[in-house]
Amino acid sequence: MHHFDDGTTRAGSDALSPYDSTTKSFDTTAYTPLETSTEDSRDADPFDDDRRKFGWTAGPDIGLLGLRAVLGGIFVLHGLQKVFGLFGGPGINGFAQSLEKMGYRESVVLAWVTGITELAGGGLLVLGLFTPLAAAGLLAVMANVIALQYKGGFFGPNGVELELALAGMAFAALFAGPGRAALDYNRSWFRHPLAAGFIALLIGAGGAAVTYFVFR
Repeated sequence: MHHFDDGTTRAGSDALSPYDSTTKSFDTTAYTPLETSTEDSRDADPFDDDRRKFGWTAGPDIGLLGLRAVLGGIFVLHGLQKVFGLFGGPGINGFAQSLEKMGYRESVVLAWVTGITELAGGGLLVLGLFTPLAAAGLLAVMANVIALQYKGGFFGPNGVELELALAGMAFAALFAGPGRAALDYNRSWFRHPLAAGFIALLIGAGGAAVTYFVFR
């Protein structure tokens, strides 16, 4: 039996129950209504950001698609010039002779390698397929061109202005990835662009170094 200040007496667990058997109703005085309850500040996350969360937008993907299309298209055209002699290009033999004059050995092999790299790398970049390797290959080609032409300054017909712009675009595609509008979408290297970019960059840098220091 439990005795209360108001003179009432309740037996057993009824003393702790909010249910009043006399009125057949619940005693709500012991509860805080939901609409008037306040959140304990101790439970608040200090790092919780109340600002509006930004969702996905197509802007970056459209920008990367444009970057890939322009850069890849330029290299496809240059590759067609070197490999097939199209669009007033020199063809393999003519390009090999140019490489010989620049001091490269095994010029025919290098002519094929360069032409195929530009043609295949540009095409893959447009499609957004194997983007890190494609961008690294094009960046390696531009690195050799810049190394040969940097003495001509930045501006002028022999400057490296255009080459630096193309190299910068390839570098951006290397680490930014192809965007969602690409065949690479959701592949492992698409989900880990930084790691894939560094690995491809090392491969491209190695190829550029071998071409410049071993074959020249």
